[in-house]
Amino acid sequence: MKALLLSGGSGTRLRPITHTSAKQLVPVANKPVLFYGLEAIAQAGISEVGIVVGDTAEEIRAAVGDGSAFGLDITYIPQSAPLGLAHAVLIAREFLGEDDFVMYLGDNFVVGGITSLVDAFRAERPDARILLTRVADPSAFGVAQLDDSGRVVGLEEKPRQPRSDLALVGVYLFTPAVHEAVRAIKPSGRGELEITDALQWMIDAGRDVRSTTISGYWKDTGNVTDMLEVNRSVLESLEGRIDGTVDGRSELIGRVRVGAGAQVTGSRIVGPVVIGANTVIADSYVGPFTSIAEDCRIEDSEIEYSIVLRDSSVRGVGRVEASLIGRNVEVTPAPRKPAAHRLVLGDHSKVQISS
Repeated sequence: MKALLLSGGSGTRLRPITHTSAKQLVPVANKPVLFYGLEAIAQAGISEVGIVVGDTAEEIRAAVGDGSAFGLDITYIPQSAPLGLAHAVLIAREFLGEDDFVMYLGDNFVVGGITSLVDAFRAERPDARILLTRVADPSAFGVAQLDDSGRVVGLEEKPRQPRSDLALVGVYLFTPAVHEAVRAIKPSGRGELEITDALQWMIDAGRDVRSTTISGYWKDTGNVTDMLEVNRSVLESLEGRIDGTVDGRSELIGRVRVGAGAQVTGSRIVGPVVIGANTVIADSYVGPFTSIAEDCRIEDSEIEYSIVLRDSSVRGVGRVEASLIGRNVEVTPAPRKPAAHRLVLGDHSKVQISS
């Protein structure tokens, strides 16, 4: 069995972060989201992985390499444009051959991995198996309709009037039967080859398409709110460890991980918190569910429930909450007078200012 990991796409909902970084490499608990997917694939006993890459291909290659760090053999599959999940299957035909495969969206996060799902698929071998979960806003997802016996009878991509609240999770399992389906369908109104249309074609052709509704944790990390929530979920299971230095004036409460070369002085850290290598926390408060990457500085500030990427600093700021701070960012107080806000903002930025 092989794996097809999708790592293209522009990450528009995470802009401006993704103007300069692949969305799949934005870190959760100081580890790129993409790495969690690679680890889940390896744990499921799959070693051959094709990664579909787009405009951020070089960044993905630099981060993942040949896959040996994960115990995987990686093949990179270029995609000229994000033309849909079924298009990714289409262009990966040579890599996939006649093997069964799991398709995993690189910006999705499934707690508990996929080992049990892969094992069940290997044992039963339906033509396809999809994962479903109940969501509050199904119109933002692919949506499945089941009959009274739980069989999949209909699928629709981002419907205006959803027929159910069952959204497709970004993990799919297929036999080679899917290849006929992706060749048969036409682009949708969005100009993409939709995997939901391919699955519907399989259902209409009498193929065996089954579903598993998961009650565990799943997130599409496509926006800041979901990134912070996934970060919180991962930090819930964090094991504390001090590899850096913490002075006697500092207080660490709960599960806190301090990376090698990091320094904590005169500060209060309330876990779960992860602090990256060579980061300095001085005279500050770092609250629960915060991830601070390597080579950062937090001085005379308070920060909680946030993600700070590498080489950034927060100095002299009263309170930062529920924030995603990119790489090489400086956060400082504004001058008290004149009472005005001076902003330098890139495209698609979002700013909240207290009146």
